Amino acid sequence: MSDEPSAGSARRWFVIAVALILIAGLAFAVGRFSTFGSQAAASSPGTNSPEAGFSRDMQVHHAQAIEMAMEIYRKTDDDELRVLSYDIATGQAGQRGEMFDWLVRWGLPQSGGPMMQWMDASDADHTHGGTSAEPMSDEEAHEAMGMASADEIAALKAATGVAADCQFLTLMIRHHEGAIPMAEALLELGTDARALEVATAIKNGQTAEIDAMQSIQARLGCTG
Repeated sequence: MSDEPSAGSARRWFVIAVALILIAGLAFAVGRFSTFGSQAAASSPGTNSPEAGFSRDMQVHHAQAIEMAMEIYRKTDDDELRVLSYDIATGQAGQRGEMFDWLVRWGLPQSGGPMMQWMDASDADHTHGGTSAEPMSDEEAHEAMGMASADEIAALKAATGVAADCQFLTLMIRHHEGAIPMAEALLELGTDARALEVATAIKNGQTAEIDAMQSIQARLGCTG
């Protein structure tokens, strides 16, 4: 019986955290909405542009990162990991909201074309083997982007304790490693100043987070 109050409190804080993340994403998008102005309409990226492809694909990528980060935030007992997972969730919610807003402002649909096909014109290191003649399926693209499979997400949700912490770190490191080449491809191919700024922030921020997560792995004694 003594565990019930703390469990209820944890659930309430988790609900509050989710609400704050949703608000952060919306507020970030609304804030960015006002910065585009009339000049964006005069030179907006097209639906097949690197900026549009990046915006669509990275929203999908970020959505899963937010899901995984909030899962471990809810149940980890490690204070450092809780702070990091919250930072990942809130940061990527804000970026996802902004990228949604870009497509709205550019008058483009939120989906369109095979995933990652926009990267084909960049260096071979960024293409992950995809070609415009033989576009990857969404499943293949998700794997190339370092995303977790449905089974991996289910296993993360079922795991507890340090095992869950280690599993999250493995999945999120791989997830971040998949995002960095996407950001690098946009930096190579894109021209929109704000999109390039966000791509740079993603590349630098997620590189730093990989270092932090590897440090936590070492401290926790994660293996595999």
